[in-house]
Amino acid sequence: MIIILTYQLIADGYVYKVFGITPNIKKRMIKGNSWRYGCPVPLQDLRYLQIAYWDFNGSSKVGELIVHKDVAKSIIDIFHKLYDIKYPIREMRLVSDFKGSDWRSIEADNTSALNCRKITGNKNKWSNHAYGKAIDINPIENPYISKTGYISHKKSLRYRKRIHQKKHIAQDRAIILKYDQITKIFKSYGWRWGGDWKYIKDFQHFEFKK
Repeated sequence: MIIILTYQLIADGYVYKVFGITPNIKKRMIKGNSWRYGCPVPLQDLRYLQIAYWDFNGSSKVGELIVHKDVAKSIIDIFHKLYDIKYPIREMRLVSDFKGSDWRSIEADNTSALNCRKITGNKNKWSNHAYGKAIDINPIENPYISKTGYISHKKSLRYRKRIHQKKHIAQDRAIILKYDQITKIFKSYGWRWGGDWKYIKDFQHFEFKK
């Protein structure tokens, strides 16, 4: 499969590229259990992105995401704005690198998008991640909290209290709150935030409105 789109923008240091799903990426996805035949979105409707971001050490890196073609442009624009405000991201790798394991990806504090899986706690319904229309950002600093207040990942327990305390530290700036710039940026492009959910809280999670 040929490259469908390729863009680069380097005037302000932000770099991005957009590809169709090449044979090598397809192999990574299938071998890594993040996509398989029977998933709700065919490969031709997905895009592989390489996007610049600032890591927790203040270095500019290029990460990778796979998203639905319908949201690729908004993700590029959103991450451009996140780059401009120097919002820190621990790392950004495909879930395939973690054998499709949401748990392992979260443990690595990995920012990711496509993962062909069902909704947490509901085996009968596809997650928006399976459609490539959801993204989890810095999941350790922004944990999923159940109705009972349970947090699965021990490293996230210190982030139960949702407040910025030391903004000079990357881990603190990575915390996503309701009125933070990152939340406002995503919402301005029509994305919902899991921190607004009534009963459970998924502070890492943004999904595109259908």
